Amino acid sequence: MTAVDDWVALLESEGTLSPEAVTAIVDAHGDRGQRAIEAVGESRVKGYRDFTVVVGYEDEYIVENGGCPCADAEYNLDSEDPDDLCWHAIAVRIAEAIDAVDDHDMWYSDVRDFL
Repeated sequence: MTAVDDWVALLESEGTLSPEAVTAIVDAHGDRGQRAIEAVGESRVKGYRDFTVVVGYEDEYIVENGGCPCADAEYNLDSEDPDDLCWHAIAVRIAEAIDAVDDHDMWYSDVRDFL
Protein backbone atom coordinates (compact mmCIF):
# COMPACT_ATOMS: atom_id res chain seq x y z
CA MET A 1 0.00 0.00 0.00
CA THR A 2 1.17 3.53 -0.77
CA ALA A 3 0.98 6.63 1.41
CA VAL A 4 -1.81 7.88 -0.86
CA ASP A 5 -3.75 4.64 -0.34
CA ASP A 6 -3.33 5.07 3.41
CA TRP A 7 -4.70 8.61 3.65
CA VAL A 8 -7.47 7.93 1.11
CA ALA A 9 -8.60 4.97 3.23
CA LEU A 10 -8.49 7.17 6.33
CA LEU A 11 -10.58 9.86 4.63
CA GLU A 12 -13.10 7.33 3.35
CA SER A 13 -13.50 5.73 6.77
CA GLU A 14 -13.92 9.08 8.55
CA GLY A 15 -15.87 10.83 5.80
CA THR A 16 -14.21 14.13 6.61
CA LEU A 17 -10.89 15.92 6.58
CA SER A 18 -10.03 15.12 10.20
CA PRO A 19 -6.86 16.43 11.87
CA GLU A 20 -5.33 12.95 11.51
CA ALA A 21 -6.06 12.90 7.78
CA VAL A 22 -4.66 16.42 7.33
CA THR A 23 -1.47 15.38 9.12
CA ALA A 24 -1.15 12.24 6.96
CA ILE A 25 -1.62 14.23 3.74
CA VAL A 26 0.82 16.98 4.72
CA ASP A 27 3.37 14.43 5.97
CA ALA A 28 3.19 12.59 2.63
CA HIS A 29 3.06 15.62 0.32
CA GLY A 30 4.25 18.73 2.16
CA ASP A 31 3.22 22.03 0.59
CA ARG A 32 1.43 20.25 -2.25
CA GLY A 33 -0.77 18.51 0.29
CA GLN A 34 -1.50 21.79 2.05
CA ARG A 35 -2.47 23.48 -1.22
CA ALA A 36 -4.73 20.54 -2.08
CA ILE A 37 -6.46 20.73 1.30
CA GLU A 38 -7.04 24.46 0.78
CA ALA A 39 -8.52 23.84 -2.68
CA VAL A 40 -10.95 21.26 -1.30
CA GLY A 41 -11.91 23.59 1.56
CA GLU A 42 -12.57 26.37 -0.96
CA SER A 43 -14.72 24.10 -3.21
CA ARG A 44 -12.28 24.41 -6.11
CA VAL A 45 -12.62 20.76 -7.18
CA LYS A 46 -15.36 20.76 -9.80
CA GLY A 47 -16.97 17.66 -11.24
CA TYR A 48 -18.44 17.82 -14.73
CA ARG A 49 -19.94 15.12 -16.93
CA ASP A 50 -16.68 14.71 -18.83
CA PHE A 51 -13.89 15.75 -16.45
CA THR A 52 -12.92 16.67 -12.93
CA VAL A 53 -11.32 20.09 -12.83
CA VAL A 54 -9.30 21.84 -10.16
CA VAL A 55 -9.43 25.62 -10.23
CA GLY A 56 -5.88 26.76 -9.69
CA TYR A 57 -4.41 30.18 -9.10
CA GLU A 58 -3.67 30.85 -12.75
CA ASP A 59 -5.67 28.27 -14.69
CA GLU A 60 -8.00 25.31 -14.43
CA TYR A 61 -6.49 21.84 -14.54
CA ILE A 62 -8.23 18.72 -15.82
CA VAL A 63 -7.35 15.74 -13.64
CA GLU A 64 -8.10 12.53 -15.48
CA ASN A 65 -7.29 8.99 -14.32
CA GLY A 66 -5.28 10.45 -11.44
CA GLY A 67 -3.01 12.43 -13.74
CA CYS A 68 -2.67 16.14 -14.34
CA PRO A 69 -1.10 18.05 -17.25
CA CYS A 70 0.31 20.87 -15.07
CA ALA A 71 3.96 21.91 -15.30
CA ASP A 72 4.68 20.59 -11.80
CA ALA A 73 3.54 17.10 -12.76
CA GLU A 74 5.37 17.24 -16.07
CA TYR A 75 8.73 18.54 -14.86
CA ASN A 76 9.09 17.95 -11.12
CA LEU A 77 7.44 14.65 -10.28
CA ASP A 78 8.50 11.04 -10.72
CA SER A 79 5.81 9.45 -12.88
CA GLU A 80 6.89 6.02 -11.62
CA ASP A 81 6.21 6.94 -7.97
CA PRO A 82 2.48 6.59 -7.14
CA ASP A 83 2.89 8.92 -4.13
CA ASP A 84 4.51 11.74 -6.13
CA LEU A 85 1.49 13.84 -7.14
CA CYS A 86 0.83 17.48 -7.95
CA TRP A 87 -1.54 19.34 -5.66
CA HIS A 88 -4.32 19.22 -8.27
CA ALA A 89 -4.31 15.40 -8.32
CA ILE A 90 -4.12 15.29 -4.52
CA ALA A 91 -7.09 17.66 -4.25
CA VAL A 92 -9.21 15.45 -6.50
CA ARG A 93 -8.40 12.35 -4.44
CA ILE A 94 -9.26 14.17 -1.23
CA ALA A 95 -12.52 15.59 -2.59
CA GLU A 96 -13.63 12.24 -4.00
CA ALA A 97 -12.82 10.41 -0.76
CA ILE A 98 -14.93 12.75 1.38
CA ASP A 99 -17.64 13.47 -1.21
CA ALA A 100 -16.62 17.11 -1.53
CA VAL A 101 -16.50 17.43 -5.33
CA ASP A 102 -18.57 20.42 -6.44
CA ASP A 103 -20.69 18.61 -9.05
CA HIS A 104 -22.07 20.36 -12.12
CA ASP A 105 -24.50 18.57 -14.42
CA MET A 106 -22.92 19.92 -17.59
CA TRP A 107 -20.02 19.23 -19.92
CA TYR A 108 -16.77 20.96 -19.04
CA SER A 109 -15.97 21.22 -22.72
CA ASP A 110 -19.07 23.46 -23.07
CA VAL A 111 -18.16 25.54 -20.00
CA ARG A 112 -14.58 25.97 -21.20
CA ASP A 113 -15.87 27.62 -24.39
CA PHE A 114 -17.22 30.49 -22.25
CA LEU A 115 -13.97 31.10 -20.37
